Amino acid sequence: MHITAAEERQDSPDTIGLPRKHGARILFAIARDPRTIFASWNIDWPALFEKVVPVDRQVHLRLHRADGLEEKTVAVEPLAAMHYLTTSGTPASYRVEIGYYEPADVWHSVAMSHEIVTPPDDIAETADVDLATIPFHIGFQQLLDFFGASNGTALATVMSQFQKRVLSEQPKALSGEEKEILRKLRSSVSEIAAARRAFNKIAREKLARRTRALLDFTSTSPSRGFEGDWVSVGS
Repeated sequence: MHITAAEERQDSPDTIGLPRKHGARILFAIARDPRTIFASWNIDWPALFEKVVPVDRQVHLRLHRADGLEEKTVAVEPLAAMHYLTTSGTPASYRVEIGYYEPADVWHSVAMSHEIVTPPDDIAETADVDLATIPFHIGFQQLLDFFGASNGTALATVMSQFQKRVLSEQPKALSGEEKEILRKLRSSVSEIAAARRAFNKIAREKLARRTRALLDFTSTSPSRGFEGDWVSVGS
């Protein structure tokens, strides 16, 4: 890992992550689905590692369950400012922590996220999904200001409602406020619609794969004990 102050200061409109605040150490996390947590951070790494260097020259994300159990640790690229963590898939409450080791057996915590609750698998697959297309080229704080939300969960809900409303109207029927928000987001109705079509396609393909797997299983299973096997697969 090699970080320079010049690299850290290279902010551009396409930068992914949270707004940079001098000296702040922010770690934001939210459940994308039952098996995935999205984490994003805003940390002044050059200042942090000015006098100390991690023993393995890496930073790590730790995934903690509510009961205190550490489910996993993964090395991440600090300047990437984001990472997708996979979970066990069991509905649970989690916290994400970012930090480093120095020496090898001593953990130094840099930032901790708020608590995240992953949704049950059956709810995620059968419920009406509250989908929001999040533009990563816009800072997190800017999005909160645009939509008047107080936190990440509220922001996703408000953005989803806004995008549904925009898609349900004719372009000429959009209000001035709605057009202004789209302009600030550097987005368009067609782009939002394309993102939702892509999401729906993935959902249909996933359902098709699971259906094929179930059909393959039933076609190769013996008739004896079939009912018990069916319940096992569907649960």
